[in-house]
Amino acid sequence: MEAPWGWLVIGVLALSLASSVTEDVCRAENGKDGAKGIPGRPGQPGLKGEQGEPGAPGISTGIRGLKGDQGDPGPPGNPGRMGYTGPSGPIGPPGIQGLKGIKGSQGDIKHQPRPAFSAVRRNPPMRGNVVVFDTVITNEENPYQSHSGEFICSVPGYYYFTFQVVSKWDICLSIVSSGRGQAQQSLGFCDSNSKGLFQVVSGGTVLRLQQGDRVWVEKDPVKGRIYQGSEADSVFSGFLIFPST
Repeated sequence: MEAPWGWLVIGVLALSLASSVTEDVCRAENGKDGAKGIPGRPGQPGLKGEQGEPGAPGISTGIRGLKGDQGDPGPPGNPGRMGYTGPSGPIGPPGIQGLKGIKGSQGDIKHQPRPAFSAVRRNPPMRGNVVVFDTVITNEENPYQSHSGEFICSVPGYYYFTFQVVSKWDICLSIVSSGRGQAQQSLGFCDSNSKGLFQVVSGGTVLRLQQGDRVWVEKDPVKGRIYQGSEADSVFSGFLIFPST
């Protein structure tokens, strides 16, 4: 009984060995990799993914980074509103003295203008609040207009004006000047009189005038009553001190 099983085992081993030898003899070598193919077309974009959960906050280290470079300047803003005028500053130091000018030609006083006038009130016309001194005493170069009570400047320069007016009442008078394109300037003088006696209110001033400027004496509408009679006269005078250069 043992002999048949032994032969069977030997036959199987012989068959396996023959198959192995036959496989090794008939197998070909592995082939080489082929060339790369043409890239395929891009696929369709995928769907947008869902938003992830917020990350955990970073840990503050307390370390401050370096200051970055200055950025480009932005466009200019709209101008603001103009502020109030500030107070005037202190007067600066005097400047350096200029060079001495060329000596001028010698003047001739005989040919210099000398406007001067003096007039009193005798029978003056009514001209509102202007005090008219109607009777001329002196009117060199005719600067004073006796019908209107006004002095009209023809020679620019510095002038002195004065008046002496008689009154028995409270009185206020002013020396008024007016030029082209300029507001009237007024210098007032007042005197009180409670006893009804003759009193004289007087005033004077120096004015710088331009050609065409006018000067006159003006009374207050309420306190402007002037004495008119033979006992005393009221006088208005003026003259050129020196012309402007």
